[in-house]
Amino acid sequence: MMKKITDRMLSYLYLGTVGDRNSEVNQQLFVSNLFSIIGYSLTFVLGVSAAIGGEVILSISLFVACCLFFISHQIHRLNKIKTTYKISTRIIFVCLLFLMLYLVFSGGHGNTGPLWIYILPPVAFFFGGLRKGLVNIGLFVILVSVMLFYPGEIFLNTSYTHEFKSRLIYSFLTVTLLFGFYEFSRQKFISFMQKLSNQFEQQAMQDPLTLLPNRRAMQDYLEHEYNRAQRSKISMSLLLCDIDHFKGVNDVYGHNGGDYVLKNLSQLFTSTLRKQDKISRWGGEEFLFLLPETSASDAHFLAEKIRLNVADHIFKFAGEEFNITLSIGVKEVTKDISVDKAISAADKFLYKAKENGRNCTMPQRNTLDHKQSSNDEVQPEQN
Repeated sequence: MMKKITDRMLSYLYLGTVGDRNSEVNQQLFVSNLFSIIGYSLTFVLGVSAAIGGEVILSISLFVACCLFFISHQIHRLNKIKTTYKISTRIIFVCLLFLMLYLVFSGGHGNTGPLWIYILPPVAFFFGGLRKGLVNIGLFVILVSVMLFYPGEIFLNTSYTHEFKSRLIYSFLTVTLLFGFYEFSRQKFISFMQKLSNQFEQQAMQDPLTLLPNRRAMQDYLEHEYNRAQRSKISMSLLLCDIDHFKGVNDVYGHNGGDYVLKNLSQLFTSTLRKQDKISRWGGEEFLFLLPETSASDAHFLAEKIRLNVADHIFKFAGEEFNITLSIGVKEVTKDISVDKAISAADKFLYKAKENGRNCTMPQRNTLDHKQSSNDEVQPEQN
């Protein structure tokens, strides 16, 4: 029995919260639901009490507020409206604002109504943020000040001492200042954590040496482009390249020389590719190119352009000049070939290029028009 009550209460409080919304929105939804149940429960009890005490206007006002608080929760059941949390929070705040103004105007029960206004600052800042919260509270303070200090108290239905009025405003401003500082600190902290999270995410998806996307990031790109290619029935190709005799570079120039080559080569790749193309450091001295909307023939043309640019490029390290070359494997991804199989096929063509003397692209251009076998076996080239 207790579990059913708990589950029902949690279901009530989490109404409208969904996984595809960010945590800040879901938090506002949760708090708005909490405010709604507290709001309509409390105003209903106070409304009944006012009705029993013969305070008709106060009773009606509280019952109207009760209905509005209840509506602010029920609106989350309208699935067709995507911004129910904005509507709900505005209903709650506007309802609360006018209720506080009415309590100041009427004095409430035993002139204790104004004591409720201290709940306004946290609600204003939480639902509206720092800037909007300050604007709303500033408007409220102006209205309350006019009501309290206007000569003859013509905007009041009761009477307060001057000391009570001044202390009410001073203490309210103090509470507002404290909550404003808290909201400012909270937003700064959230911004800092978001920035930190973005940095960690970028580091997790980026190769620290070349600053290119790493294998993990490229897998996300591959999945996205493959799905797009399947939906739109467009071509997509992959290039897998490897630096020839890279061990020799490390042996002659040390690991610093090898790092220099990788970084310099990455910049050369980036300047050669089109905007829609993606490149990643696939591992060691291997690089994988993703070429959206590109046939095998066009991919081969681009691979040759990259290979020749690299072969002609002069690398300068430790006062010496040298050249490097690439071996490249090309494979078009089709509806019958998954990304993993395409990478495997490109890898086979890459090693075929190594076997054919390096510094070349496989398969040769004149073989790309022929249909490759479904199991992606690399056939020997005819000279």
